[in-house]
Amino acid sequence: MLCLYGYDPSHTVFGMELRMTTTFPDVSISTERLVLRPFEEADIPAHTEMMNDEMVTAWTSVPHPYTAADSDEWIRRIAPAERTEGRGIVLAVTEFLTQRLVGIVRLKNTDWRTLATEVAYVTAPWARGEGYATESVLAVAQWLFRVQKFERLELRTAADNTASQQVAQKIGCISEGVLRNAWIARTQTEDGGWADIRTDLIVWSLLPEDLEGVSGRLADAGYASFTDWN
Repeated sequence: MLCLYGYDPSHTVFGMELRMTTTFPDVSISTERLVLRPFEEADIPAHTEMMNDEMVTAWTSVPHPYTAADSDEWIRRIAPAERTEGRGIVLAVTEFLTQRLVGIVRLKNTDWRTLATEVAYVTAPWARGEGYATESVLAVAQWLFRVQKFERLELRTAADNTASQQVAQKIGCISEGVLRNAWIARTQTEDGGWADIRTDLIVWSLLPEDLEGVSGRLADAGYASFTDWN
């Protein structure tokens, strides 16, 4: 009989204590156009503006309105804790030439036993249409598989969020199925407010072998590829 149960990465087997890495390194990842790095205090104004965008409000669970205090809490405490407490890592996506904040890539719900994690991403309204989401998520996936030796990357998109689904398809993700009625999105009301609505989630996955040929196809389409990390 096979029993699945919770796993403690610091445990004993036959009296010997076993330990494994349970945090990602404090890393920056670069492509030809982008630098993915930890958030900084100087990002607060741009981050606040980005998170108040209507698309972000509609498809995420962030507070609305999103205040500078919310951003300060995210940048100073919540985002760093994702890495230091072993849940994942949060990276600010910035343009290489301008240093302008253009998005977020976040790894979360990391399982260090199975070497699997989930990715989420946001693109600033002033940076959409440039392929930055695809480029940044692909760079993180390449780093995750090649350097961190992970075996699975998962992402979940709301059923009507076609822009997010296109990113998943472009980087080579495979659709695995639907979680019915599993997410609460928001829709704008006639008076300008927001109302919660339930929606399905599409589950996508990416494995190391799924990346074969993806970089070349994206390069042919004009996307820059993962180049460096430190």
